[in-house]
Amino acid sequence: MDRTPPPRLNTFAGLSHVLDRVAERRDESMWVSELATSAEARYLVIDPLGQTYLLPDQDALRWLDAAEREQRLGELKASFLGFAGGLPHFLLAVTDSDKAAELERVLGARRAGLRDVGLQLPANEAGLFAYGKGLAHWQSETRHCAYCGSPVVLVASGHRAQCTNNACGRMHFPRTDAAVIVIVEHDGACLLGRQAGWPKGRYSTLAGFVEPGEALEDAVRREVAEESGVVVGEVHYHSSQPWPLPQSLMVGFTAKAVSREIRLRDRELEEARWFTPQDIVDGMADGSFLPSLRLSVSYHLLAHWLQQQAGLDLDALVARHSR
Repeated sequence: MDRTPPPRLNTFAGLSHVLDRVAERRDESMWVSELATSAEARYLVIDPLGQTYLLPDQDALRWLDAAEREQRLGELKASFLGFAGGLPHFLLAVTDSDKAAELERVLGARRAGLRDVGLQLPANEAGLFAYGKGLAHWQSETRHCAYCGSPVVLVASGHRAQCTNNACGRMHFPRTDAAVIVIVEHDGACLLGRQAGWPKGRYSTLAGFVEPGEALEDAVRREVAEESGVVVGEVHYHSSQPWPLPQSLMVGFTAKAVSREIRLRDRELEEARWFTPQDIVDGMADGSFLPSLRLSVSYHLLAHWLQQQAGLDLDALVARHSR
């Protein structure tokens, strides 16, 4: 398989082009506080369900300014996200459902989840939403020290949690669960699978979580073997995607299989099949094949493979058969 760089960034990726996280200054509480009260400050609000607020008549985030923050959510401690467009950006995590509903009403905004609007938002706003959602989820899940059970307090502008027990004092850092996702090839065909609960005809690349003490390439080989029985040889990195649904990092790979023998083992998959580019074209034409949602790196792995193998544009195929 051609291992040239993918043609475009995955959804939620590329945030470093627009955001300076200024991680080295998160402990400067006075500096951060001055930024938070400045007229340039912008606040991303996340509700208890991990949703955020959008403008009522367009697909764009409804940011709060410092005055609105003080008036509506002044009691909440803000987490510093960094500078985007030269402006300081912060996160406010609302944990009260009634408060979240009231805020929606007074702002005249609407709420939506990351999965629902990730493709509709401008790329930089989708990335910031993903960043804020992931951080808010970790904060809500990290209430007590994992070592001694004492309460923790957020420090470093919301990016660390410190145990309040002086005899312990452990620091806890945001958690990200690494997962591998791979498009496996053998002699001009790719391996795709489907789960029983998916829409009819939907197939995806295979994926799974990385285990302790496991290299990413080894995780690819193990997961493919566990799910399909296919033995994988070469494994090469493709691209990655933050996936805060709730707290994963999807690490995408391409791989070559030793043979096409499929033996479903753990029944996690309802079916696994080899598809040639022509199989995919024909399947999309007669409705028997649906790719993964464009939101996911799985879609981009397939799109890149089709382009390299047959010069096919997956976006164009989807558009043609969704009319």
